[in-house]
Amino acid sequence: MKRLAFCVLIAALLPATKLAAYEYAEVNLDYVAKKALERAQKPFHPPSSADLPDFLRSDKMDYDKYREIEFRREDALWGNEPLPFRVEFFHPGYIFQEPVRINEFTLTHVQPIRFVQDWFNYRSLKLPRQIPADTGYAGFRVLCQLNQSNKWDELGSFIGASYFRLLGRGQSYGQSARGLALDCGETDRPEEFPIFTDWWLGKPSQGEDRLKLYAILDSVSCVGAYKFVIIPGDTTVAEVEAVLYFREGDKVRMVKPDRKPIRTIGMAPLSSMYWFGKASERRFDDYRPEVHDTDGLLMQMGNGEILWRPLTNPTKLSHQSFVTKDIAGFGLIQRDRDFASYQDLFNAYNRTPSVWIRPTGGDGWREGEVHLVELATTNEFLDNIAVFWNPKEQPQPLKPFHFSYSLLWGSNENDMKLNFGKDRVIATRVGVDPRDPKVRVFNIDFAGPRLKQLSETNKPQAITSCSANAAISFSEVFYNPNSQSWRVVIKLEPHNQDPVDIRCTLQKGEEVLTETWTYHWSPP
Repeated sequence: MKRLAFCVLIAALLPATKLAAYEYAEVNLDYVAKKALERAQKPFHPPSSADLPDFLRSDKMDYDKYREIEFRREDALWGNEPLPFRVEFFHPGYIFQEPVRINEFTLTHVQPIRFVQDWFNYRSLKLPRQIPADTGYAGFRVLCQLNQSNKWDELGSFIGASYFRLLGRGQSYGQSARGLALDCGETDRPEEFPIFTDWWLGKPSQGEDRLKLYAILDSVSCVGAYKFVIIPGDTTVAEVEAVLYFREGDKVRMVKPDRKPIRTIGMAPLSSMYWFGKASERRFDDYRPEVHDTDGLLMQMGNGEILWRPLTNPTKLSHQSFVTKDIAGFGLIQRDRDFASYQDLFNAYNRTPSVWIRPTGGDGWREGEVHLVELATTNEFLDNIAVFWNPKEQPQPLKPFHFSYSLLWGSNENDMKLNFGKDRVIATRVGVDPRDPKVRVFNIDFAGPRLKQLSETNKPQAITSCSANAAISFSEVFYNPNSQSWRVVIKLEPHNQDPVDIRCTLQKGEEVLTETWTYHWSPP
């Protein structure tokens, strides 16, 4: 195989004095997990920014200066070979001050990729001196011929803590995934943000349809070894396999003496932005009808129930959990794909990817909770939505905790195989009852092939319920001939100022026709 021929990638580009040493090794999850376990037996040492030149620090380099720096596309890793993927690197500096160590590997060799200043165009930015070769990078982006042949488009980027984003064909960047989230949304302690500190990039063979990556994730409380297999397409798939090693308490306290035991372990976390949309009761002075990367949380519960939870932008933090066994999948979905809903020529919210998480094995998926954290925001520049799985049984210190899952980045739920045999919620609208300001009115639109077979003389029934601190005073189903859908109108009377949980499905007799709409309403 051509992949067996080891490419000393820097040798072709740099003088011998800049070569990095390589080793004979087979890079796989065991190789990375061994390094992770060794690190977990010691206290956390964050990647040192002490060696970062002072002129790259955030007090000297602002956003505008950092934007001046661009990678020279002709110097992309594997760019001088007829291979299906290329890699470009992000420059350290500004807010990206923790060095990320990046390596290339083949079937038999592994070699560090040292920092090369000549790979970057600094345009009008003048650097006072040379940047050392051992500085490291801020992260990297992956390119492939995603949308058309002979055109190299971004497939994904890996930069900042453990964040990464991928794209399917015809999509624009929106929500992000993370390697792990610890104590996300807890009000009595700060969130712990693990970071990817080391990467191994697998050199692909000619004609190969997937890219293989490995990483070490590190934080005060744990160390993880990760494997990513990325398969681009209309729906881009990332197969993820991970092994976590949690540090013993004394090792954690050596770094954070007041650190409380971890309460929530966020497996397969997603981060998104929801500013306002159809369901929003808070309105902002903006020309666009809606601004959001995703508009709902979709869940396939272990008992077969399909839940659709529209997202909100609350006035204060909202943290909701959904308990289940054998979770089949969950994800943040952008259902509204109509440009008219957004009217934004510069941010293609109608083309941002939905992301679906499908567990494929390992520890922790048997019992647990899907968590949804919603933060208040007054603009579109903050990711104010977080979703993750929290296992019921917590990992033991230094014991390997294995889990795996697939991430599907797509724009069509049917193509993503998210058609679970139930008709769907297509819109949610909330407002005040004009006759009684204490009453909230919910309009929920359902549509799908089953509902199309019904008529006004053969209507479905709305099955509704709410938590005990409110009452549903009115519930009725109406046919909407404009969109060939069915609208449920619910009037809710809250008993106090506490949040109310509401549910609604459409049935015909004993047959459940639709997914379950569930909503967490908080007083404005």
